[in-house]
This record gives sequence, C-alpha cells and structure tokens, in this order.
Amino acid sequence: MRLVGNEEVFSSFVDHKFKQLDKDQDGQLSVDELQPAVADIGAALGLPAKGTSPDSDHIYNEVLNEFTHGKEDKVSKSEFKEVLSDILLGMATGLKRDPIVILRIDGEDLEEFINNPSFEPEMVSIYSQIHLPEGSSVKDQIVKALDKLTVDQGMPPPSDPWVISNVVEPALEAVVGGCSDQGTFLEEFKKVGERLVQLLKEQPVIVAHSENTFDGGGIRRLLSNRFELDKMLKSAMENIPRNKHGKVSKKYLRVVLDTVAPSAGLPPLGAIDQMDKMVEEAFKMMDADDDGKTVKEEEFKKILIEILGSLMLQFEGNQISLSSNSVVHEPLDSASSLLQASS
Repeated sequence: MRLVGNEEVFSSFVDHKFKQLDKDQDGQLSVDELQPAVADIGAALGLPAKGTSPDSDHIYNEVLNEFTHGKEDKVSKSEFKEVLSDILLGMATGLKRDPIVILRIDGEDLEEFINNPSFEPEMVSIYSQIHLPEGSSVKDQIVKALDKLTVDQGMPPPSDPWVISNVVEPALEAVVGGCSDQGTFLEEFKKVGERLVQLLKEQPVIVAHSENTFDGGGIRRLLSNRFELDKMLKSAMENIPRNKHGKVSKKYLRVVLDTVAPSAGLPPLGAIDQMDKMVEEAFKMMDADDDGKTVKEEEFKKILIEILGSLMLQFEGNQISLSSNSVVHEPLDSASSLLQASS
C-alpha cells in the first residue's frame, strides 16, 4: 500500500518493470510481452504454472483481460500502471484482512511438545478420537494421530506431498508391530515423534499459516455505516438483471450476498460448511428462498440487510474460527521479476 501510495516511487517502479517487459521497445506491451507479468502475478497468488489446471488457467486469462480489457490491442504504460496498482492494492487488502504468518518448522516446538508432561494425556485424548477398522496396525493409528497435530505443536501439514515423502514416511519406517493397545501406541508414537524432530532439524519446513475468526464484527461495522452500506449495495447490484417492471428476482440474493461478503468480513459462500448452514438459517428466517418471486429493488435491499442482521445475531453465540497451513516450497524460476523489489 505504501509502494502504490507514493506516486514518485511507484512511477519509478512501473518504469523499471515496463522497460523489462517491453522487448521491442515500442513503448507498448503486446499480449506476448505481458505473459511474464501475468505468470508472476499468478505465482504471487499461489497458482500452479499456466497450462497445468483449467481452473487456474481461467484466472490467468482474467488477469490478462484486466490489462487488455479483453482485446488484442497493445497496452500503454499508463494502462499497465493503473491495472498493476489495482492488483497490488487488491493483494494488500486481502493480506490486511487475512494476514499470513510464515513459520519455520525446525523440530524445536515438536521436541518441546514430546518432552512436556502434557504429552501423554494429550496423546491419550487423540488416541480415543481415532476410529479405524478392527485389525488396523499401530502405523495406521500413528498416521491418523499425526493428522490431529498442528503447527502449534511443531507439526507441518502431514498431508502435503513433500512432507509425506521427506518427513512422515521416513519417520514411520521404524514402526513395527500389528494391532496395538494404548500403551503400545504411546510408545511407538514417541519414537516416531523423536524421528520427526531429527528430520525437521536436518530439513526445516517453511509453512504459510493463517487464522481467521468470523464473529459478525464486519457485518456490524457495515450496517452501522449507512453511506458505505448503500454504496456497497448499489455497486453489488449493478449487473443484476431486472424484469421489464424493474423488479429483481429473489434468486439473486445469494449472488449479491456473496459480492458484499468481503466488505462484511464474511467468507465466500461454499467455503465453510458451518457458515453455509448459518446462511441457510438466515434465508429461512427471512423467507428469502422463494426463487420465483420478484420484488422491487428497495425491497430486495431490505431483505439482504435483514439477512446480514440475522447472520450478525447468529455469530454472537457462534463464532467460526478457521486456520490453514500451506507448505511454502522454493519458488519456480520466473520469466520476469515483476513483483520483486527494485532498488
């Protein structure tokens, strides 16, 4: 945000990047010349390389369209600057809303957990939560138990392919025996834990960790600012179809709700099951599920505001906490240094 907000510094940044991309030096960027920039933005968003997934390729195309406005025309420096500014500010807003902490998992926290007096009672609790078919081995039990450990206990995401190959599987090699009781499980798990500590000390894992708590505070702030609320609803409804009488179908309530979700501090619909259930409850309370009914625009907005109010009340006694962990691997070689700092 500071980079984009400083006109002199940002202009210098854009000049430097534009010059790198403008291979034929004609003062404009062709679609081909924009490709390295699009690839860098995709990498910064955490997308796989272009061509590996139809879903991510769609996002790459959307990024390109932001620059070209869907045409094959070349892009001027001023257009490039404007779009790059929007993208960087969008990323900054997302990071401000959902901060990411980079953790170095090096075995120290896991070693402390294993040697702590609380280790045994915690593992007994985890053991009691493991439900496997009769005859499952102690190794199966340990794999399930590892899934229940978190980065707070010093365990990197055990489902990550790199972690499985380089950390979990080598640590499990020492496990012997078939079916086990609680005592055997605790004994074998400690051996695996000690081996994990050793492996993580030799090869630390970098993890991007984020935590979000949805408590209705964002909805409260939005509803208390009538000017901002009206502005947000007007923007969200710009592309919503009306019939010949200017009325809006109630089936678009979810579409508009999803559009205002970021401003209300809510996750996208479909992202969290618990949240989706709360939305369903709010729609039921407001009798908003009659998809075939059309209402005037003001009535439509009123229903949406009531849905937001219902969600806010539900959050008061039912906060939703969500955390995610992703292993950060070495970045792939990039064709451009678009988002790297320049002197």
